[in-house]
Amino acid sequence: MAPSYHARRGLGMADDETLLRRVIALSAEVHATGQHPFAALLADSQGRVLMEQGNGFAPHGDGTAHAERLIATRACLELPPEVRATATLFSSAEPCAMCAGAIYWAGIGRVVFGLSERRLKALIGPHPENLTLDLPCREVFAAGQRQVQVVGPLLEDEAEVPHRGAW
Repeated sequence: MAPSYHARRGLGMADDETLLRRVIALSAEVHATGQHPFAALLADSQGRVLMEQGNGFAPHGDGTAHAERLIATRACLELPPEVRATATLFSSAEPCAMCAGAIYWAGIGRVVFGLSERRLKALIGPHPENLTLDLPCREVFAAGQRQVQVVGPLLEDEAEVPHRGAW
């Protein structure tokens, strides 16, 4: 088994928190443009940001245009498999089952998220534009044939802020 992300980089949680705060801030920026308050970024094995992505629901009401799914697609088109395998996807909220599947199929090796699906569901309720599944991404990844390391929830109180009043 390959060494963990932290072992490879010799890093502590502060690095994950720094990039997670960046993606939480991006989720607030995305919401200010009229999108749902979700965002993702992809960082390489050295912690360099490769790409950022906001939610793409508006203007067409595309319920599949989650930030994590969009960035997974971009990663497949723009990055070689060996980069994706050692990359970390940072997400303002836990990837849903659809996004976890996209992350898995894109070959991304690690996920760090802020707000859990369970807490998001409790926060927004049965909103018709986001009928949140209470299905942890760990369970989706565990059904696969390769390991995806998951860290989270982290900074949940901070990650919740962009959602207040958004739904």
